[in-house]
Amino acid sequence: MIAPAPARGGTGTPDRGFLGQPRGLAHLFGVEMWERFSFYGMQAILAYYLYFSVADGGLGLPRATATSIVGAYGGLVYLSTIAGGWVSDRLAGRERVLFGSACVVMAGHVALAVLPGLSGVGVGLVLVALGSGGVKATATALVGTLYTEGDTRRDAGFSLFYLGINVGGLFGPLLTGLAQERSGFHLGFGLAAIGMALGLAQYAWGRRGLRGGDASRVPDPLPREQRLRWAVIAVVGAAVVVVAALLGLLQPAHLAVVVAWTCAVASVAYFAFLLRSPKLDAVERRRVLAFVPMFLASVAFWSLFQQQATVVALFSQSQLDRDLLGWTVPASWVQSINPVLVIALSGAFAALWTRLGSRQPSTPVKFAAGLGVLGLAFLGFLPMSSPQPASAPLLGLVGVLLGFTVAELLLSPVGLSLSTKLAPRAFPTQVVALWFLSTALGTALAGVFAGRWSPEGQAGYFTVLGLVAVALAVLLALVAKPVRRLMSGVG
Repeated sequence: MIAPAPARGGTGTPDRGFLGQPRGLAHLFGVEMWERFSFYGMQAILAYYLYFSVADGGLGLPRATATSIVGAYGGLVYLSTIAGGWVSDRLAGRERVLFGSACVVMAGHVALAVLPGLSGVGVGLVLVALGSGGVKATATALVGTLYTEGDTRRDAGFSLFYLGINVGGLFGPLLTGLAQERSGFHLGFGLAAIGMALGLAQYAWGRRGLRGGDASRVPDPLPREQRLRWAVIAVVGAAVVVVAALLGLLQPAHLAVVVAWTCAVASVAYFAFLLRSPKLDAVERRRVLAFVPMFLASVAFWSLFQQQATVVALFSQSQLDRDLLGWTVPASWVQSINPVLVIALSGAFAALWTRLGSRQPSTPVKFAAGLGVLGLAFLGFLPMSSPQPASAPLLGLVGVLLGFTVAELLLSPVGLSLSTKLAPRAFPTQVVALWFLSTALGTALAGVFAGRWSPEGQAGYFTVLGLVAVALAVLLALVAKPVRRLMSGVG
């Protein structure tokens, strides 16, 4: 596998212009921060908008339907990274796709803010999902181009990039939640649109420094004679979805299941495509094989972690005692606890991996630890599982979300980094998209699982999912050494 050229400063030494990292990381940090501000700000109030009564400004949908829509939307976000990666690798290059996708995201937030009812939800969520998929695949891949294969700063750089995600994730729910509490849901969605506009302005100012080289290169150009065929496939695919929706085949209550099956089929097809591609050499093929158990562990992880937007949101609204010195904390603000903790801890994790260098745990061991910690965090809900409303202590939920955060930092930024290290030379962005496909499947499953949660049965719900996660973590730890051997020196 040929490594990208190292990012260097004017003296020929490695570029350390942004907190010891390449200067280009600062621009990618910024655009991702604002995109996540808009994404998490909107997501923090989305479930409430769907199931709150019409009198309270919502749409009055059943709770299970609302969680299915949220899960399906989250899955579609990550599923669309496949399309973003394909367009990047075969048509336009990563840098152009990143900018265009950010424009689509902003259009989606504007639709949510100005269009009423389910029409606004449908148009807005589809646009945000498609645009976010393109942003996520390309921004992550662009970070990977800043480092050589042996650069030990890579995991630390991805941890800093992850910090930008969580700065946006912190302030998005706080501001949109406050706007929703005081002035209604559409103003909250409007703030998300403004945040994305700021992200576009910031990136338009700094994108010149990212153009050229691997950032603009199209690694596997689509032959001109094939473009019409692929355009027809895209149009037909979109028409099939529209017709299915008009015929009532895409019922909101079952959307998460539909997206989960779509992601599962796409995952199998994608791995088969990569493993059979003649463009991979023997080492690259082994690395793709090594990615399979990591992919499955990631699916399990995200199926629990992404319940912050569904089960944790519902739990916070109905079961959590949100009284703080006589003031009732908005339920949506709970979505900012995890980003606060990530911001507090991400620097420590980045420093830890940097200090350990070649002595740090292997990626499979980090994944196993992350999945195990998340399982234990789910079991941490058990002392707070009384069906009585407003009975769970706020500090108790903070402790559970601390477990979520430690698990996330052990797995998520490390997984982003892994996807760039294991990527074959011919498919650099599409393998990152495959990583996000694991998140898509896990997020859709989170929506499916959330439909089974209820205040009365929550103790059993948290017990089963927590114990399954711990068991899977133990299994991954047992196979960590053979998986690492398949990684051929990059794990």
